[in-house]
Amino acid sequence: MNINATLLGQTIMFVLFVWFCMRFIWPPIVGALDARKKQIADGLAAAERGKHDLELAAKRSAEVLREAKEKAAEIIAQGEKLKIETLDQAKASAREEAERIMMAARTEAAQEMSRARETLRDQVADLAVAGASKILRREVDAKTHADLLDALKQQL
Repeated sequence: MNINATLLGQTIMFVLFVWFCMRFIWPPIVGALDARKKQIADGLAAAERGKHDLELAAKRSAEVLREAKEKAAEIIAQGEKLKIETLDQAKASAREEAERIMMAARTEAAQEMSRARETLRDQVADLAVAGASKILRREVDAKTHADLLDALKQQL
């Protein structure tokens, strides 16, 4: 065996092997590498989008939280205002009720005083008649002297 023939055979076999690899093995490997490269690039882009979306969501959630706090403060302020208005209305109605009760009590007191005066006038008139009858030692007839007694009541 000659070394040149062996070297030539090995060279031909190596060239065929390289051609075979370039033709049948290398394209699927390059395709797989390209697919993997594209997948990694897509994953990085998605991660970047996710990071951006996360920042936007954080800003939005901060804004929503701020709006909720403002709304809560507004509701609390409205509640305080309603409480003050309700208290003022209750005070006003209590004052009106107290005033009405006082007016009714004054009216009733005035009526009682009027009745007491009438009763007192009647009693004074009866006492006057009784006193006059004792002075005169005779009975004074209330029916016959009704005009005189009415005049006496009016003076009292």
